[in-house]
Amino acid sequence: MKLVTYLREETDQLALLVNDQLYNTQELHEELPNNMQLFLLMWDDVIDIARQVEADLKKGHRVGRALPIPLNGVTLMAPVPFPTSCRDGYAFRQHVASARRNRGLDMIPEFDQYPIFYFTNHNAIQGPGPISCMPDHFEKLDFELEVAVVLNRFGRNIPAEEADNYIAGFMIMNDMSARVLQMEEMKLNLGPAKGKDFSTVIGPMLVTPDELEAFKVPAKPGHTGNNYNLVMTCQVNGVEVSAGNMADMDWTFAEIIERCSYGVNIMPGDVIGSGTVGTGCFLELNGTGKLHDPHYTEQWLQPGDEVTMEITGLGILTNTIEEEAADISLLALKKQFLHR
Repeated sequence: MKLVTYLREETDQLALLVNDQLYNTQELHEELPNNMQLFLLMWDDVIDIARQVEADLKKGHRVGRALPIPLNGVTLMAPVPFPTSCRDGYAFRQHVASARRNRGLDMIPEFDQYPIFYFTNHNAIQGPGPISCMPDHFEKLDFELEVAVVLNRFGRNIPAEEADNYIAGFMIMNDMSARVLQMEEMKLNLGPAKGKDFSTVIGPMLVTPDELEAFKVPAKPGHTGNNYNLVMTCQVNGVEVSAGNMADMDWTFAEIIERCSYGVNIMPGDVIGSGTVGTGCFLELNGTGKLHDPHYTEQWLQPGDEVTMEITGLGILTNTIEEEAADISLLALKKQFLHR
């Protein structure tokens, strides 16, 4: 099943996507909620109804009061426009190893011992469309090519063997990063914060796990949970800059959920990102380029750039980078102290 949220009369409207046509959920069946938040909260009560009406639509039947709405005729929002939280993981060993190698560092052994994540700003979640950036963000502005899941059940202390049952579906994620702000604040061993909190993009739709069954592959040796052979690419202004595969995840979403839920209540609407796929950001690509050629010209995102991410089965997510006019600069506000 493919679920889409779009802007309808200044509010978020949930719809099923079938053959490039949208069908408003509450017009398909009176028991289906009209927004994603309620749908996730009521998942076990409504998912069978949704699957039945989807099957009827695929057969060409008229269902309820719903009329088809062309997908290209609406303004898409994030599939989960108001998540209860947003965590981002660190699941791809290739990305971590390359980024550390480019800085002259050995691979950190703790990566292979347990999955980690950080919390980012769930109020800065957005979908396709413009990404508004402050001037300081353009000091090494970066994309990050990722997969994300959203949870559909309450839980606590969930073992990895059961954790895939808590995943409602998958989405593309672009974890936007302002690298100068990020690197400065992380010198204090805290963060990331201002380098990340201005935009995290998910979309264009939520795809339920059954849609990806044909792409399922075993987890890496010694790991537990589902994984999928999904090709991941990113283009900037029509030029491919990144290519990877979800199958390269070392830590599975099930294992990340196990760690997230330790001593903590997870909730329907919690979004969790995979972390960056190998080659999935300019920080890694620039570092690798300069490692082989000291004269390598770095590339970072600029105003007007179009960022297009595509993942097998999850669709295409497109955003345009826009500069917000402002005189405020966090970088300029740094205090200078003379040490005596």
